[in-house]
Amino acid sequence: MRVLFVEDEEKISKAVKRGLELKGYAVDTVADSDSGLSYAVDPDYDIIILDRMLPGSMDGIEVAKKAREEGQKAPILILTARGSIDDRVEGLNSGADDYLVKPFSFSELVARIQALLRRPPVPSGAVLIYDDLSLDPSKYEVKRGDTSIKLSSKEFSLLEYFMRHKEQVLTKDMIINHVWNEDAIVMPNTVEVYIGYLRAKIDRPFVDKPPLINTVRGFGYKLCH
Repeated sequence: MRVLFVEDEEKISKAVKRGLELKGYAVDTVADSDSGLSYAVDPDYDIIILDRMLPGSMDGIEVAKKAREEGQKAPILILTARGSIDDRVEGLNSGADDYLVKPFSFSELVARIQALLRRPPVPSGAVLIYDDLSLDPSKYEVKRGDTSIKLSSKEFSLLEYFMRHKEQVLTKDMIINHVWNEDAIVMPNTVEVYIGYLRAKIDRPFVDKPPLINTVRGFGYKLCH
């Protein structure tokens, strides 16, 4: 698997490159946005990892956007020290597939890469579908079958995270890091509360259909049949 890593912090770049190469990946590294874009349009990359804040004429968000405009289909993972919901939404709307907040563990980075490589890319903004459940990020609409479901903004963000990681186990920490901003004080039972809210809207009213949000005891939750 061929990886492009665009990161201007030399220590991070060298450490990640060395770690990924030890796991069998071929890794190209560049340190600025303009070089990053020239590499990122290459269709031979299997995954692209972009730091958000880069020297050059654009940031990582713009690199992702322009790469998509040039037809790049590979998964794009954005790294950033900025972890607010608005920042994540902007990143995903640029065409990125996932968002990892610094500082991060190398093991989590590898897990994210493997998860992205296991599934076909889903264009940001496209309608997300699992079984008879659909979520339209651009119109802020959710349906199960032909029935419209009204969600709060937090419930919508949580469901979108599940839909983008369908059939993957999501821990409480992963959910907190992706759905709440870094300044929020969120306890693990808060996640349980919001899982309950979602189940009350997308599972319990549909008694003739299988529940979609399932608990994986001791690990977390999974969107699955």
